[in-house]
Amino acid sequence: MANGKENRVGVFICHCGTNIAGTVKVKELSEYASTLPGVVHADDYPYMCSTPGQEKIKTAIKEKQLDAVVVAACTPRLHESTFRKATALGGLNPFVFEMANIREQSSWIHMKEPERATEKAKDILRMAVAKAKLLEPLETKSVPCEKTAMVIGAGVGGIEAAMKLADSGITTYLIEREPTIGGYMSRLDKTFPTLDCSQCILSPKMAEVDRHPNIKLLSYSEIEKVDGYIGNFNVTVKRKARGVIEDKCNGCGDCAAVCPVSRPNEFDIGLGPRKAIYICHPQVVPLKYTIDFDHCVKCELCVKKCGDKEAINLDMKDEF
Repeated sequence: MANGKENRVGVFICHCGTNIAGTVKVKELSEYASTLPGVVHADDYPYMCSTPGQEKIKTAIKEKQLDAVVVAACTPRLHESTFRKATALGGLNPFVFEMANIREQSSWIHMKEPERATEKAKDILRMAVAKAKLLEPLETKSVPCEKTAMVIGAGVGGIEAAMKLADSGITTYLIEREPTIGGYMSRLDKTFPTLDCSQCILSPKMAEVDRHPNIKLLSYSEIEKVDGYIGNFNVTVKRKARGVIEDKCNGCGDCAAVCPVSRPNEFDIGLGPRKAIYICHPQVVPLKYTIDFDHCVKCELCVKKCGDKEAINLDMKDEF
């Protein structure tokens, strides 16, 4: 779209052998495309991704003075880059290209309904053309990228992902909303299908995450906001008030021993009790106590018992 004028759009429909043409009526779709506002050229070909198919695109761009290109074919994950390159070689900006997936989203899932598949393909194509009419040239630019990553959720999957990244030399932030990592696997006795001991597998991984030099573990934290884009995200993390200063807590448990408040332990679905200042099980990582402020009566017995360590702060607030 230049100078307020809608683009002159060329539509190219791929048969994909019989993957599309065996279900969708390609000729009917091509004729339909030529009736859409903004379309000045419509064509179809058995394999649009082939060299002759790409030549059709490049030739039409020049002969029909196209401003934008739509290819109705397979998933963009397969050939989007192919058609962007053909668009660029034809003399257009590679970003005035739009792809309509009429294979995975129409012919393959409606193989026994050719009429309905064709109508759906028309809908998909019409939407792609509507977008293509408004596309504008874009520029590719490079920006500095900090070599860090963030893994959200510290279950066994998140732990594995963080370890892989960290072992590759990438500084990794591992975010977990609960006071401890491990997720649901830490609640299991055995794992399927080998019936191996769950904690025998998980506990060493949890300990390794906690001491890995390239992993910054943020437990009892939640994602508040995500800005930016791929390769350059800016994430705001809320560190929920634990009530315990992590650097000062040694996990001795003296505070829980004197706490007068008892609550059902969520870790074992209420089968056992926990205190208002607690760890949910003995193998927690990090081994730091947490205050349940919803049920804490602020009697300060834990503060007195903690004594000179001064690890407990009943006035702690959320931090960002």
